[in-house]
Amino acid sequence: MPQPIDHPGPVVRAKTVRGLQRQRDARGRFARSAPTARIAVTAPVRQPSLFVTSEMSDFVKAGGLGEVAAALPRALRARYDVRVLIPGYPAVLEKAGALEIVGEIAGRAALPACRIGLVRQADGLPVYVLLNAALFEREGSPYVSDAGTDWDDNAVRFATLSHAAAQIAAGRAGLDWTPRLLHLNDWPCALAAGYLRWEGIAVPSLLTIHNLAYQGLFPATMAPQLGIPEAAAPALDFYGRLSFLQAGIVHADQVNTVSVSYARQITGPELGCGLDALLARRAAAGRLSGIINGVDASYDPRTDAHLPVHFSVNQWQGKNVNAEQVRREFHLPQSRGPLFAVVSRLVHQKGMDLVVEVAPQIAAAGGQIVFVGQGERQIERSVRTLCGRYPAHMAAMIGFEERLARRVYAASDFLLMPSRFEPCGLSQMYAQRFGSLPIAHATGGLIDTVDDGVTGFLFAEPSADALRRCVGRAFRTWRLPGLMSAMRRAAMLVPSGWEHAGQRYADLYARTAARAA
Repeated sequence: MPQPIDHPGPVVRAKTVRGLQRQRDARGRFARSAPTARIAVTAPVRQPSLFVTSEMSDFVKAGGLGEVAAALPRALRARYDVRVLIPGYPAVLEKAGALEIVGEIAGRAALPACRIGLVRQADGLPVYVLLNAALFEREGSPYVSDAGTDWDDNAVRFATLSHAAAQIAAGRAGLDWTPRLLHLNDWPCALAAGYLRWEGIAVPSLLTIHNLAYQGLFPATMAPQLGIPEAAAPALDFYGRLSFLQAGIVHADQVNTVSVSYARQITGPELGCGLDALLARRAAAGRLSGIINGVDASYDPRTDAHLPVHFSVNQWQGKNVNAEQVRREFHLPQSRGPLFAVVSRLVHQKGMDLVVEVAPQIAAAGGQIVFVGQGERQIERSVRTLCGRYPAHMAAMIGFEERLARRVYAASDFLLMPSRFEPCGLSQMYAQRFGSLPIAHATGGLIDTVDDGVTGFLFAEPSADALRRCVGRAFRTWRLPGLMSAMRRAAMLVPSGWEHAGQRYADLYARTAARAA
């Protein structure tokens, strides 16, 4: 019989919560001055930049990049004339509606010609859609078929996207607009930095790595089909294969990742995925940086339309009502114990095998766990087995639904997030917005967003024993209502909006353009 988690030791004490109250600006009185002549002030010119992405949650989302692609261009619009380029998948065409054809891209080697459509979103954000039915109009996700296998022609599909971005930058697409900077995202767009260099296009590029584990590896024999010059192929060689991501790292003027800690960690062999030496050289040259992602403003317990009852840092009753409703939705009995949430892909990288191992102890200690997610079949089976074995303590929705996920964040007391590596992570920030304290492995963006003992709990080693001890700390905190409330407030008040991240990206755009010049 599993023993309850209640390890001996000192109770976790919250550190002094820093920066939770904003300082008011001083309000002084100013003496009247003599009238002065009026000077005409012109609005600053917003520099044009093209945000190139393989997904965008306005239309289609396969991961965190989709949410970033929807939020970051909008956060930058005050300082930059940002426009988005995305392939014309069926979901994009359906949601975009009538497209205005505004340009055309010529072919290159085996890369086909494409047309460019334009749609303006309701808030005015311009989105260019790359149109080629043979490449992009097919069922499945942006990267894989309905059967879950990679498309055989992914190299051609995303090289075409990259080539189109470079041609737009060169002013060769027939558009009445030309960007002065390309912002490329992950391997599907990274080859654009190479095309810029190989064609002598003097437009700077910034490559953001959202997950280094996905590199876009293809047979080296494809280089001629992709229009890669023979002399350039060695720079793309990754153990005998072409690496799109490596091309971007080598040729982009600036590389950044989605957290400060991840930018540091990928320069070492443990998380460098074979590219650590190259990334270390870029870091030494000042060309590798990290910026933590932001969270959409709609994740607000005071106003979120997905929640049945709203709440705030000063009014907790609504959170309790949300917890009662989620327990009913998942057919769990009402309980006075803590509610743990898992909102994640159910995969090894996310540490879900560790959650499965520790879950019986959580149940024995009086906790309940709600799972929302899908992923590897073996882990899905393990979660279903747990729910069958502990029906009063565990329940799962194998799949994903945005409305339900938000309700689970709002209902839970703790979020289990023992990721083995995590470039940024959004779930922990969503949970904090709703007063749910993350229990997370100290890696990547989790280090940068969870203040141990203040806004959540961190453990150093990705193992079941380390997770078990950290969960024990959470249980002891749960038994101290004053401390629990203080930590909840601290988590909810952490500044995590896109305003801050957008400002940092705007500064990075300016530095990238200046250094390239």
